[in-house]
Amino acid sequence: MAYTVINLSRPSHPNYHTFAHRLSNGWILGWKIDNSDHQWYKFRTNLPLLTGVMLIWLALSTTYNLIARLATPSPTDSPSPTPASEARSHPASSTSLPPRVPFIIFFALILLFGLHGMSLPKMLIILWFNYRIARLATSPTLSKSVPWLTWAFNLAILFSNEVNEGYQWANLSPSLQHWDQAKWAQGILPRWHINWNITMLRLISFNMDYYWAANVASGEAQTIRSTQEEKLELLTQKLSAPPLNDRTRVTKSHPLSDYSFTTYLAYAFYPPLYLAGPILTYNSFVSQLYHPPSTISKKMLLGYTVRFVACLLTMELVLHSMYVVAIKDEARSGAWSGESPFELSMIGFWNLIVVWLKLLIPWRFFRLWALLDSIDPPENMVRCMANNYSTLGFWRSWHRSYNLWCIRYLYVPIGGAKRALVATLTVFTFVALWHDLSLKLLTWGWVITVFVLPEMVGMKVLPAQKVSKDRFYSHHPWYRHVCALGGVLNVHMMMTANLIGFAIGTEGMQYMWSRMVESWQGVRFITLASACLFVAVQVMFEYREEEGRRGVRRRC
Repeated sequence: MAYTVINLSRPSHPNYHTFAHRLSNGWILGWKIDNSDHQWYKFRTNLPLLTGVMLIWLALSTTYNLIARLATPSPTDSPSPTPASEARSHPASSTSLPPRVPFIIFFALILLFGLHGMSLPKMLIILWFNYRIARLATSPTLSKSVPWLTWAFNLAILFSNEVNEGYQWANLSPSLQHWDQAKWAQGILPRWHINWNITMLRLISFNMDYYWAANVASGEAQTIRSTQEEKLELLTQKLSAPPLNDRTRVTKSHPLSDYSFTTYLAYAFYPPLYLAGPILTYNSFVSQLYHPPSTISKKMLLGYTVRFVACLLTMELVLHSMYVVAIKDEARSGAWSGESPFELSMIGFWNLIVVWLKLLIPWRFFRLWALLDSIDPPENMVRCMANNYSTLGFWRSWHRSYNLWCIRYLYVPIGGAKRALVATLTVFTFVALWHDLSLKLLTWGWVITVFVLPEMVGMKVLPAQKVSKDRFYSHHPWYRHVCALGGVLNVHMMMTANLIGFAIGTEGMQYMWSRMVESWQGVRFITLASACLFVAVQVMFEYREEEGRRGVRRRC
């Protein structure tokens, strides 16, 4: 598989001249490098700068934490605390901020001014309006409107940002035109609205978590007794033990004092996760500020750093030896002409590998930054792109933090499994439009929805687990092989959908499939490829069963 694409990328290949202008000088053995993917080019070029900012952040953050600890009285300097006094002194029981919030805000505002210049006030205005919507959650008459207003406001801002291209100060007043044109006022990334999609998810997370916390608080308020000691007892119970796992950190609401504008600002602009995620819910962020996860150790950080470097070097090797992005982009210039069905499929396959790596590496870089800062966001990609046979499982593992966000704030509120088709269509339509307001990605979202249906129907018709007295089939010898056949179909459909959305588009996909089915050579290739995929899916089954024997349950 790799040799075929390497051969297509050699200077001796007849089509080399059609894409050679897209290649750059590389650093491995004098080879050229295919650095033509715009997203990867930007990250790769700015990686040294990002690394420098990360090191500065970590140095200042460590210094701030050290000074804060020295300024905090030691427990030995005060009498032994009682549960009531612990509750009084806990940050959540007062109006004090969670640890490090002032430092996060200070650094974030400087960083964002450097990134976006005078667009920073626009962002702060949007944050303020969103916060005012969230505050309605404590109103007896308007609280139920918060979810609707939150979604309406943020979707309107998403579309408005795109239509107005981030807005211009000159439209507000001609005297402010220099804020649009001056180099110092533009920042490194003048198009701030391109990165706003990620921030929008945090705004919705804050509002919804605050809304649910307000509901919990209003319910608890009815049960609070009048005496001071009983109030302290109730407060002590709420602050008893820190959350121990990811699910608890996400679902456990905090006292309403923790949903302040300052903490909200620190969450929305938290530097390690601001540009690309992974996405962390507000509840989890605040919980980790109070109680850093015990799972973060020096051994874990070292292992994660080594894995990141290995992925980065793998990407470099792929781009130095396989010029599939350039070949894909020059299809109309004849870069695909004369290729066999197998060669075309390998161009598509390795393009998906490049897409996987170009997303995996930035996500792991920013997650590593957060981990070094004692914040543990979800891992986005927990499986290799080539280790997926389930459309539902692929969606759970590909952009995992986004999937968890969609489930909590969109899929479940719409109806979840009770209204699976409507909820799935809504989620993937939102996902497509959230990525980019383009027909190509909207088509991708709808295609994904259609391709999920066969698996959902199969799970209903042939359930693995017992759903009634006689309706479960996992104990039958043939069941595994039927599932493998379904997995083969899923692999074909997932490759088709993702090539449409992230690589060659609908036109390129139509050409590729026409070459597969309109000739005997193509039909023979599809048959042999499906047989190989059948074996590969069986290996994937066994891999997951081995994980299960070790107590690992990923559901993907």
